[in-house]
Amino acid sequence: MESIELMPVRVRIASILKKAIYCGEYKAGDELSLTDIAAQLGVSRTPVREAFQQLASEGLITLRMNRGAVVNLIGRKFIEDCFEVRILLEAETAAKAAMSGMETDSLLSRAMLCSEQIDTVSKEIYEELNQDIHMAIWNAAGNEKMKSYLLELWNGPSTGHSLPQIRQHYKDSASEHIRILEAIRDRDAKRAREEMASHISRSRDNIVPLYPDAT
Repeated sequence: MESIELMPVRVRIASILKKAIYCGEYKAGDELSLTDIAAQLGVSRTPVREAFQQLASEGLITLRMNRGAVVNLIGRKFIEDCFEVRILLEAETAAKAAMSGMETDSLLSRAMLCSEQIDTVSKEIYEELNQDIHMAIWNAAGNEKMKSYLLELWNGPSTGHSLPQIRQHYKDSASEHIRILEAIRDRDAKRAREEMASHISRSRDNIVPLYPDAT
């Protein structure tokens, strides 16, 4: 039976903030309060501070002494570059997971149930399954350096703004997760690599149109 490793709290917070920045919920020049965000998310200030430090290292925000942080101006090229790296790494981890003989039964069962109930599944259930699948694949790949990079790049579900767009992403993603896990189950490294690359590429395509500039 496979074990499930939860993403660290700082990574989950960073992914929430990153997604909000990518989708334009937080815009360039907006101030982020460490205290306010900790209160909104129901966590202590420590993991939020760690998430701020991660986002600052990526160039998404600028830290201010005792004043939280300010969102930086980012363009389409920045988003495309992040996803280009993620596609390469995620695809390779899927291939390595397939070659490792990763146990997939439990995750496949959950993914299939999610797909069957996708019109009513909650955001929390979908996102928990999404995280569990990707983390399990990264762990099965057996490369801690790749996993470390992917944790930094993680931004959670890459959906559009509207509810129909979000639901469509859930539906597409659920089917993609099943195909990825089936390829890993079948130890088909080539198919696992291709399915994962396609999955992350579609996520990229959900985000990039939000950035009209070509620089």
